[in-house]
Amino acid sequence: MSKIRIRRMTEKDCLVLSEAFQAQGWNKPYSLYEEYFSEQQSRKRLVFVAEYDNEFAGYVTIQWESPYLYFKERDIPEIKDLNTLIKFRNNGIATELMNIAEESIQQNGYSIIGIGVGLYSDYGIAQRMYIKRGYNFDGRGLMYKGKEIEPGNHVLVDDSLTLSMLKKLT
Repeated sequence: MSKIRIRRMTEKDCLVLSEAFQAQGWNKPYSLYEEYFSEQQSRKRLVFVAEYDNEFAGYVTIQWESPYLYFKERDIPEIKDLNTLIKFRNNGIATELMNIAEESIQQNGYSIIGIGVGLYSDYGIAQRMYIKRGYNFDGRGLMYKGKEIEPGNHVLVDDSLTLSMLKKLT
C-alpha cells in the first residue's frame, strides 16, 4: 500500500504548509497559502496537498488562468509552485502530485498544460523530471516574473527567472 496520499487543500492546511516550509528555512508565509486557499474557493486555482505516512510532505497548484501572457492568450492552464519538503524527497511525491495535476487539467477539458521552471541548480531535479514527463520548451526564451527578457537586459537570478514549457495531453 502506498504511503503517499494526495488530497485537496483545506483551510487548516495554510498554517501546516507555512510552518513546514519555514522550518526548513524557506520563505513561504502563511499569507501565501491563505491566498491559494481563497483562489481555490473562487475556482481560480486548484491546490493538491501530499501526505507521506500521514505527515504533510508537499503540494502543487494549478492556475487555470496563467499570468504568463503566452499561456493566457492560448487558454493554457499552468502548473505552479510544485514543492516537496526536503526530508520527503525521492519518495515519488512530486511524481504523484504531477500525475494528479495533469489528470485534473485533462478532466477539465484542456489538451495542453503549461509550466515554468527555474534555472539555477536547485531546479535541476525538476528540469529533468519535466523533460522525462514530455514537457518541451515553448520557444519564448527566458522569462522574469512572467515577462520576456529582452537581449542586453540584466535580471536577478532567483525563483522568478524561468523557462516555460508545454505538454500536449493524449
